[in-house]
Amino acid sequence: MSWKILLFGAINLTCTGFLLMWCSSTNSIALTAYTYLTIFDLFSLMTCLISYWVMMRKPSPAYSFGFERLEVLAVFASTVLAQLGALFILKESAERFLEQPEIHTGRLLVGTFVALSFNLFTMLSIRNKPFAYVSEAASTSWLQEHVADLSRSLCGIIPGLSSIFLPRMNPFVLIDLAGAFALCITYMLIEINNYFAVDTASAIAIALMTFGTMYPMSVYSGKVLLQTTPPHVIGQLDKLIREVSTLDGVLEVRNEHFWTLGFGSLAGSVHVRIRRDANEQMVLAHVTNRLYTLVSTLTVQIFKDDWIRPALLSGPVAANVLNFSDHHIIPMPPLKGTDDSNPVTSTPAKPSSPPPEFSFNTPGKNVSPVILLNTQTRPYGLGLNHGHTPYSSMLNQGLGVPGIGATQGFRTGFTNIPSRYGTNNRIGQPRP
Repeated sequence: MSWKILLFGAINLTCTGFLLMWCSSTNSIALTAYTYLTIFDLFSLMTCLISYWVMMRKPSPAYSFGFERLEVLAVFASTVLAQLGALFILKESAERFLEQPEIHTGRLLVGTFVALSFNLFTMLSIRNKPFAYVSEAASTSWLQEHVADLSRSLCGIIPGLSSIFLPRMNPFVLIDLAGAFALCITYMLIEINNYFAVDTASAIAIALMTFGTMYPMSVYSGKVLLQTTPPHVIGQLDKLIREVSTLDGVLEVRNEHFWTLGFGSLAGSVHVRIRRDANEQMVLAHVTNRLYTLVSTLTVQIFKDDWIRPALLSGPVAANVLNFSDHHIIPMPPLKGTDDSNPVTSTPAKPSSPPPEFSFNTPGKNVSPVILLNTQTRPYGLGLNHGHTPYSSMLNQGLGVPGIGATQGFRTGFTNIPSRYGTNNRIGQPRP
């Protein structure tokens, strides 16, 4: 295969050299524009040779995805160079409109048929995989759309031509035939009426057809180089992601990213969160089996569900255990003012009432402050910075509902607070 490509490359260089000499002798800008299509065929052969080299290479540690992107880069460079050549022809044609030179038709028709024969022979003899894929995957050019409209009308009269002209013709064959037709019209008008301006008009037409044909291919290959997701597979990928999220043991599918690695190959990565009791290998096998139908190179990150709750501490804390700059101390508000309370019972004193039957060490001034880990500080509008505390604990402590004391909240919300309320040095003493 490689020797065949090299042989056609040598023939292409020979034909291009003769065509450039004939362009100089005829002084035809239209033949020069058509010769640029032969130079594009040389770039196409080089792309085909690169594709053959890529198929022989294996992925390496430095290039873990292989060398498929070299094909994309070669197609992008070839189409962009063809468009630059078309812009150069347009610039030269604009200058010729101001001063039209004389055109010699001696080698004009010969050069047209030589270029057309070699271009068609090259396109039909060598299977250029990258350009064949791009020509089918890229959007249609304006030339293809107009020819398709004419083909539908013609196939309505002659149905047997539908296999040739429909659904759309090969863009490279189409531009070769259209350029040769424009040169034949140029030759006839110059021979009959010496209308030299038609040569410039034909050059502009060939340049516009070249630019319009190459532009959709440049856009498609450029999007592949930018690692975008192909529009025609977005719906299929969304459907597969929904199927993966309904698998047994899967809790969440996130951080999914899919991009085109090369022509016809899709790569992607996805993170899957599963239950703690789920089998990682089983889930990985199912996820890979579902996505492998579209994504040939897939990376799946499996991690189990693990919720970390903040710890609650009470009582005195050693300085070498916790750093108080990382915590907030929330003192419990007293129930009543200290002036109206009895130091023994912590209840309001009445001068005429008898002493109470029972005395309780109710919280209000003897309970140690509660220390919460400051894993994430969130302002709540009260001027205090609270950590991760459940809303139920706030309600139980009486901080969220007015009129509720703190005694019941301490009995149900905190397990580290002793059941006897008071100072810690009285733990274990019998109740009075």
